[in-house]
Amino acid sequence: MSQLEHIEAIEKRFWNAADTLRANSNYASNEYFLPVMGLIFLRHAYSRFLAVREGVEAALPTRWGKTRPLSKEDFSCESAIYLKPEAQFDYLASLKEGESRAQAIIAAMNSIEADYTNLRGVLPKIEYFEIENDVLGPNKGCYVHNLCP
Repeated sequence: MSQLEHIEAIEKRFWNAADTLRANSNYASNEYFLPVMGLIFLRHAYSRFLAVREGVEAALPTRWGKTRPLSKEDFSCESAIYLKPEAQFDYLASLKEGESRAQAIIAAMNSIEADYTNLRGVLPKIEYFEIENDVLGPNKGCYVHNLCP
């Protein structure tokens, strides 16, 4: 697949996701920009995190048979964001039917903002409470599922 075809496929997935969100929420197209961009940010951060994690883990120093835990600095050196488990996209996409996806997404954003002061107050949060729970999850062919590979 050429790079142009790859970009076109990604664009098609984003438009499908936007159509799903528009059809299943009370948001006008200009109102769901922030929640959509927040989810795209989380998905990209997670993809980058996965891309460098193995190399970062392999490079961790070991003393007396114990390897130092991962830190955000390890990922910053690789131009990636360290994501705690609750901020990882696969965790968010695998939430059960009755769990509040809005609360989980907000907790993920808060977790990132706690580690990266330059992102504090920038990431969308309260907007997710205005979107129905099933629209934010992989059930019923909805929004978050459309961002998954």
